[in-house]
Amino acid sequence: MTVRIDHATTTGTFSLDGRTLEVENNVWVLGDNSECVVVDAPHDTQAILALVGNRRVTAILLTHGHDDHIGAVGALWDETGAPIHLHPADRLLWDLVYPGVGPDVDLHDGRRITVAGIDLHVLHTPGHSRGSVCFHVPDLGVLFAGDTITESGPGPTGGSFSDSVSIVGSIQRRLIPLPPETVIHTGHGRSSTLEKVAPHISSEAH
Repeated sequence: MTVRIDHATTTGTFSLDGRTLEVENNVWVLGDNSECVVVDAPHDTQAILALVGNRRVTAILLTHGHDDHIGAVGALWDETGAPIHLHPADRLLWDLVYPGVGPDVDLHDGRRITVAGIDLHVLHTPGHSRGSVCFHVPDLGVLFAGDTITESGPGPTGGSFSDSVSIVGSIQRRLIPLPPETVIHTGHGRSSTLEKVAPHISSEAH
């Protein structure tokens, strides 16, 4: 069966460090007509389930632990029973939303997750948060980047558990070496390509 990527935007809030902002998030679903994975679970469970349809969700993959990316995880797990994957370095952020209840699977750099015969490669890209990851899908030439990279450059690093030097270093080491035509599906805003974004990344990373 043909593998496809489905996309929707959801609206809600992002809260950290005593501030709350209105945000619009992307949600991505990758799979075929039988099974799929969900990349991030922001705000609106019903919008995510509409993308899923009658397919079996084999995993809920979280790019990081900010509340605007995981707010619908609990309800989505109730509906699908799919295991929740998160990098352990973001457990502190997870616990702010779901205290006392852990995710099911720890994501680690180099792990591969297979759905519909397609592999997603986990790339640990700390900076936006300590446990931020991207999911590279070489067979499709796409990267699910969360908030590590945007169409205009590195993701934001103004809050707790973030670091501007780390995020630029992560992008330089882990993302820029990917094929330049790789399509970047971001956590917020429009998709882009590495070729278009690369000039906006500082060359001073180390």
